[in-house]
Amino acid sequence: MVDMTTQTPPNSEHFVNPTRGPTRVAVVSSSVRDGRVGPTIADWVVTTLERSSGIEADVIDLAQITLPDDSQLYPGGGPRSEVAARIDAAEAFVFVTPEYNHSYPASLKRLIDWHYGEWKLKPATIVAYGVQGGYSAIEHLRGVLAELNMVTTRRCLGLPAPWQHLDDASRFAPDESVTERLKVTLAELEWWAGVLTDARSDRPFPN
Repeated sequence: MVDMTTQTPPNSEHFVNPTRGPTRVAVVSSSVRDGRVGPTIADWVVTTLERSSGIEADVIDLAQITLPDDSQLYPGGGPRSEVAARIDAAEAFVFVTPEYNHSYPASLKRLIDWHYGEWKLKPATIVAYGVQGGYSAIEHLRGVLAELNMVTTRRCLGLPAPWQHLDDASRFAPDESVTERLKVTLAELEWWAGVLTDARSDRPFPN
């Protein structure tokens, strides 16, 4: 699998619109299993995001929310979930997801399916992990996000066996080169967030 984070884009600070507030980025921690490493990786993503003064992060941990019963779900509708307002308020997304059986977990698919307009015309990037790096989860998720009129960044990040890179405080502590690749990925996400936020305001897409 080709590493899609090797080319460095312009510094994202060059694209911050001073007339807007901070870019609101929802970091979705997708695993709900006991002993999961997902929240640890999500914390690493948030720490990296918050190094930029133009970012405001909101962690949505799927193990800490309850979605309505799927029997009430129908295309484009259904009861409003407890996190719908937070998803709607976000201008960009980072999906932190494990790879399960060559794809991403059902917990994330349920979150996606329970919302529709909240995702529309917003950018997302994917930080996946697994024994081999979680790349199958990335590729499966790209197609689903495209169906929701989302823009997935070219650069996404795969983390092979991240549980082997925890420090004494159980924080994810990869090589600096991995953190640098995350910074590049998030810079691209922030650029797209600015472009699409302006476009949704100035040139609304016809329904």
